[in-house]
Amino acid sequence: MAADYVKACRLTVILYVYVTAVAVSGRLLPLHPYLNGQEKPIAKIYDISNRSLINGGLSMFCTDGIAGISLDAISTKLLSRKQFLRSSLYSLMVYLFIRKHKICIQLIVICTIADALITTGLAKLGYNYVNMDDCWSEPTRNSEGKMVPDSKAFPSGVKALADYVHSKGLKLGIYSDAGLFTCQVRPGSLKHEYDDATLFASWGIDYLKYDNCFNLGIEPEERYPPMRDALNATGRTIFYSLCEWGVNDPALWAGKIGNSWRTADDIEDTWESMTAIADINNKWAAYAGLVDGTAPLLIGCDVRNMTAETYEILTNEEVIAVDQDPLGVQGRKIHTYGPDGCYQVWAGPLTGQRYVVALWNRCSKPATITAEWAAIGIESSASYSVRDLWKHEFVSLNSKTSVSAQVDAHACEMYILAPVTLIHAAA
Repeated sequence: MAADYVKACRLTVILYVYVTAVAVSGRLLPLHPYLNGQEKPIAKIYDISNRSLINGGLSMFCTDGIAGISLDAISTKLLSRKQFLRSSLYSLMVYLFIRKHKICIQLIVICTIADALITTGLAKLGYNYVNMDDCWSEPTRNSEGKMVPDSKAFPSGVKALADYVHSKGLKLGIYSDAGLFTCQVRPGSLKHEYDDATLFASWGIDYLKYDNCFNLGIEPEERYPPMRDALNATGRTIFYSLCEWGVNDPALWAGKIGNSWRTADDIEDTWESMTAIADINNKWAAYAGLVDGTAPLLIGCDVRNMTAETYEILTNEEVIAVDQDPLGVQGRKIHTYGPDGCYQVWAGPLTGQRYVVALWNRCSKPATITAEWAAIGIESSASYSVRDLWKHEFVSLNSKTSVSAQVDAHACEMYILAPVTLIHAAA
């Protein structure tokens, strides 16, 4: 049972490193030196035409009343006001705490989670957004038409909460909806965008998740831009996260509207949900969107009560570094074989002429999975070191033609390949 749990956690991390459940938008950057002159084979395997600098981040969400986190490793930068919000240019790594007890979020929960980010050392790794989700407000607006925090859950208001979170060196996120109501039937922001954005800014909000419930059938390309403009008009840096559920293929248009967007429905803690989302998002790996890259990492547990196994996975700095890699080229599924294609190789290029490779066994029995150099985009005669990111050790200092591993059923292995010349130079 413990082994299955660890496999599931590792798989979830890999899915978010490779596929874009949320993609982060930013300005188009100068071509990285490594990509210059790459006519083959890398440019034919991975889409480098719309690459971006992606700053992976970790973020804490309070979903449907519990809490969740985000890495903002690089300072926030100003993007074009006509098209983008001001935000960091690297992807977020996200903590998501799913509501278990059908209760709404309370101030004390957010405060204790903020404290836990500090005491566990997660904040030092970059987990520095604490984001509330739905159910934080009263059921109706006040006489002035403004949203009002739930008086029982937030007796001192959201501004006081933001001040507390900021005092810890963290940032606070909030939730609203591009519809008449939120998914928990609280006031939505449709037709109230400027009033609500101004209110959020006055409270010191740093992040807005914008959902898709009760949308009156209005096209998302019409409903989401007004909030972008309203947030920009406040003069405050507020990260704008579109939660359109992937219904209208937001990867095709959301880069001009928000800082991040969902390309699929909610993820659940089931094998079927995780694999389905991986398959859905793989198609967007070939279309990098406007500035699409590695996805945020979502943490789905209470950081105040983590198991040792969970903590080890979520704080794996080598895996985090893959998600944060500044090359910003999204990895993809490059090879499948075996019964129903259940032996899979996912790969992507990194800075320093390196590659990340994941061997994923979707079958119900252990199997040896092999990634060939040609499929990855490496010259067949090249020598590469192979480093295991789970074991934190080199499994080979001079591999040629391929890398193979015995992979348990429903498990995955993750490696970084580096040219042998780089290893010798570092030594």
